[in-house]
Amino acid sequence: MNGPPYRAEHIGSLLRPASLTAAFRAWSAGEIDDARFRQAQDECIREVVALQEEIGLQVVTDGEFRRASYWGHFLGPVAGLGTAAAIYRFRDDSGEEVSFLAPQVEGRVRRRESIGGAAFGFLAGVARATAKVTMPSPPTFHFWRGRDTFAPGTYDDPTEFFSDLAKVYREEIADLAARGARYLQLDDVPLVMLCDPDIRGRLARGGEDADALIDLYLASINDALADRPANLVVGLHLCRGNHRGKHLASGGYEPIAERLFNELAVDAFFLEYDGERAGGFEPLRFLPEGKRAILGLVSSKSTALESEADLARRLDEASRHTPLDRLGVSPQCGFASTVGGNPITADIQRRKLGRVVAAARAVWGDEA
Repeated sequence: MNGPPYRAEHIGSLLRPASLTAAFRAWSAGEIDDARFRQAQDECIREVVALQEEIGLQVVTDGEFRRASYWGHFLGPVAGLGTAAAIYRFRDDSGEEVSFLAPQVEGRVRRRESIGGAAFGFLAGVARATAKVTMPSPPTFHFWRGRDTFAPGTYDDPTEFFSDLAKVYREEIADLAARGARYLQLDDVPLVMLCDPDIRGRLARGGEDADALIDLYLASINDALADRPANLVVGLHLCRGNHRGKHLASGGYEPIAERLFNELAVDAFFLEYDGERAGGFEPLRFLPEGKRAILGLVSSKSTALESEADLARRLDEASRHTPLDRLGVSPQCGFASTVGGNPITADIQRRKLGRVVAAARAVWGDEA
């Protein structure tokens, strides 16, 4: 393909090299200064970009090596954001649960400075392949603390908050586009959590309406993208949670699919499809002409390496619900949405990304 989205994609975050985590610890302890830490990041990003290109990917990221989490880089450049404990917990199939910090609104939000401009500029300067920018979705900054999202004296109306937040996104997107960005991915968890029957029931018991939240969140994303340049391709990644191999939600896309695919002003959807928790491919019947679904068939959480034959079979199954020409393949999520990363090795990560490329070439040939 000549431009994004590509048949073979990856979601963004990659395992941090040992040298980078060592540099982070030294920087946190005051043993090295900002310049030395930035130099370590730069060196690791050059190496991981080269790795992605050697594998055969036509799209690269910086591995999110400059971030502590997929949304943490908004803290500081965006006034009014802090952190507090989420009311949800990550869990695994054994039942083990882990708490986490989530965004908290502590004041009126506004963009103080560029959020990811310098990081994108460096990435674009070292990449031969298409440089993709990843950002958290607007709902990321609202869902996790329920009615306690807003500190007293900040916002009484969520729509007012999202109006201010949309301005932050529009300013940031304009800045990135001016620096040459042509491919943007928004990472969202709240929308697909609202597909989980247990979470919908929990919300109802607390007097909240899951469908009203879906309305609010779809509108917030469209508002954030309202002024995007015509030459900026935008994808939305939907994730059920990814923290050291644990997840947050289960359930297929059926409750949101028709509206998601047809109302959002995005070009592609990165959909988690690496296990039974994701449900079936039937919701793809709502995908309209002109939009793409990149299917996350390769697990970034498991060490088991998917076979090309199995990936081709699952793509064939998906094509019964939407034309094969509208599809692509990827891991279901990044390999390290937080600094700790998922419980796999760098070698497994490389082999899985290579398998994505091989599967795409087997199915789509030179187009991949």
